[in-house]
Amino acid sequence: MTAERMGMTDRPHMLYVAWGFPPCRGGGVYRALATANRFAALGWKVTVLTAERETFYRFTGADATLEDRVDPSVEVVRVPFDWPVMETDLRRWPKARARNPRLWSKWRNKQDLIPFPEHGYGPWRSVIEEAAERIHAENPVDLTVATANPHVAFTAAYHLHEKANVPYVMDYRDAWLLDVFSGNRLHEPKSRAAKWEEKLVEAAQEVWFVNDPIKEWHVELYPAQASKMHVVANGFDPELVPDTHDRGPVTDRPLTFGYVGTVSPKVPLQDFVDGWKIAVEQSEELAGAKAKIHGYLGYYAVPRPDMLAAINSGADEGVSYEGPVGKAEIAKAYDEFDVQLLMLGKGKYVTSGKVFEYLATGLPVVSVHDPENAASDVLRGHPLWFPVTEVTPEAIAAALIEAAHAARTADEGIRQKAREFGAGYRRDLVMDPRIEALAEVVTKKSEVSA
Repeated sequence: MTAERMGMTDRPHMLYVAWGFPPCRGGGVYRALATANRFAALGWKVTVLTAERETFYRFTGADATLEDRVDPSVEVVRVPFDWPVMETDLRRWPKARARNPRLWSKWRNKQDLIPFPEHGYGPWRSVIEEAAERIHAENPVDLTVATANPHVAFTAAYHLHEKANVPYVMDYRDAWLLDVFSGNRLHEPKSRAAKWEEKLVEAAQEVWFVNDPIKEWHVELYPAQASKMHVVANGFDPELVPDTHDRGPVTDRPLTFGYVGTVSPKVPLQDFVDGWKIAVEQSEELAGAKAKIHGYLGYYAVPRPDMLAAINSGADEGVSYEGPVGKAEIAKAYDEFDVQLLMLGKGKYVTSGKVFEYLATGLPVVSVHDPENAASDVLRGHPLWFPVTEVTPEAIAAALIEAAHAARTADEGIRQKAREFGAGYRRDLVMDPRIEALAEVVTKKSEVSA
């Protein structure tokens, strides 16, 4: 619903609170970028409240090209973010830390939790609350959307709600109290984190989750708030996905299987390599095939030795580590693939944003993850989806062999259906229903106050 359709002469003002916003390089930045841009495209005035650029360049890594993708109409307000525990420049260390780093770190972590129960981020609460007040004073905010993590971002939205009755949305990329891999609680029911979340959810206009399992977990936790909870899946952004082309059935050369993304320690990498060896031995359609792994092995620039060793153990059978792939090269990487490998850690609450990017290509997908993962719910019905029945080398081999056969035999009709299936997860199609619903809330509130 655009501003004109809302019957408002001035554009409604949405304040978007996101710690990780371009040029941040983190995984959630694409959801943040798309959210701000989509509200702007539908006629909202959008102000983004985020951390200073230096935060990302110094601590997390940055991608300057992402800033070019921010809608020109979006105003980005950057505020200081202090992250002492991540400081590696000894010249910036206080004397107390230099004298006893371990004792200082313990003290600092306790200090972080005083304003808000979140290590490293707690002190940001006062900074963003004050900034939100200033933004509202200069141009009244009609709606706040805050995305986590860090979860301290929610406090700015709550603050405006308490001060000026501004409705707000809590957008979770993961979960706060739930470990999405193990399914266990991360914070006890009487903890400060649990009390904060309960208060925030109760006051929110809407609460967004990335998949049904995470939403249902929270519905059980807060049954009285179930009606305000919605699934807003990650989806894919057409301008950011690889520009691949379907080459049709592969009949005259060896196949290339590929993975793009961070390989976390929870990914069954060794099981995959062992399964690949079995598949290559058993299927003539995999003769000379390659399995290329692009991305980081672990969370840091230097590959984890155990992961690198696992990949190298399959080198003779065509498994290779290609290193991280930049945005400029990502299309080239995908364009080499005949089959995509979706390798994830176990967890029924795990979807991964990568699955939507894979869907956008229309290429066959082999799911090397537990069948109960939430990613299975997304892929179910895809005509070129090949899930494992269990995470064992034998089951992985069976799925790889099936995918290889499909890559060599699937006709244009099946491939077209695969592309159509993926197109349904375009991010604007996923996000627009919620934005339209929120526009109605803002319109009604404006009419009442008029």
